[in-house]
Amino acid sequence: MKDRSRGHLTRDGIRIYEAADFAGMHRAGRVAATILDEMIEHVVPGVTTGKLDEIITAKVEAAGARSATIGYKGYRHASCISVNHVVCHGIPGDKVLKDGDILNIDVTVIVDGWFGDTSRMYVAGRPNRRAERLMQVTHDALMLGIETVKPGNTFGDIGAAIQRYVESQRMSVVRDFCGHGLGQVFHAPPNVLHYGRPGTGAVLEEGMFFTIEPMVNLGRPQTKVLADDWTAVTRDKSLSAQYEHSVGVTSRGAEIFTLSPAGKFHPTWG
Repeated sequence: MKDRSRGHLTRDGIRIYEAADFAGMHRAGRVAATILDEMIEHVVPGVTTGKLDEIITAKVEAAGARSATIGYKGYRHASCISVNHVVCHGIPGDKVLKDGDILNIDVTVIVDGWFGDTSRMYVAGRPNRRAERLMQVTHDALMLGIETVKPGNTFGDIGAAIQRYVESQRMSVVRDFCGHGLGQVFHAPPNVLHYGRPGTGAVLEEGMFFTIEPMVNLGRPQTKVLADDWTAVTRDKSLSAQYEHSVGVTSRGAEIFTLSPAGKFHPTWG
């Protein structure tokens, strides 16, 4: 999609949006987050990931939005659903969820030309303690990264905060995938790495829009992409988790566009 947004580009090619553009991102983000809220009751043992995607597709249409992923590089679904050792880009299909499975559901919608992109973890039934701890660490790593967002800091500061915390918990940060800029396009500069060194990378400026979406593994960080050219899994088959918010940089810090309206961004809340 052509980028029709106002504002200007930094020397790093990062779009600086205007204050009025935040409202469009909030509308798109709320639609995506509401859909994920409404999926909680449907994630149960015995359901297929394909059925979950059918429900999401219907909800996107009912909201008057469009799916950003249907037709994107040939992808045919309104969501990515990544179960257990699938890191990201899991394709919905015939897989039946079992009790204790953990899964990430990732949804991106387009509302009035603005992209709302978010993902969170779910549990079919009850998770084991290791899975529960993995999800908690991943969630907390995302929020620590968001706390680092403010003008004058760098993208390296975000990655360093996430990496430092995750590795202190004896888990690993996936390095093969990253967050990205967005707004009136799905993917744009910058690449938002979830590891790095403080003080490196582009400097954060008011008006930047991007996602932060750390993927954390219980085992080693290495991944591989399966023959379908989409599904990424852990090489050592260890469990993986991911949380994602879309944010905008303000004069005071980060404004989160994809907050859960029901307050259920984490599977143990509510």
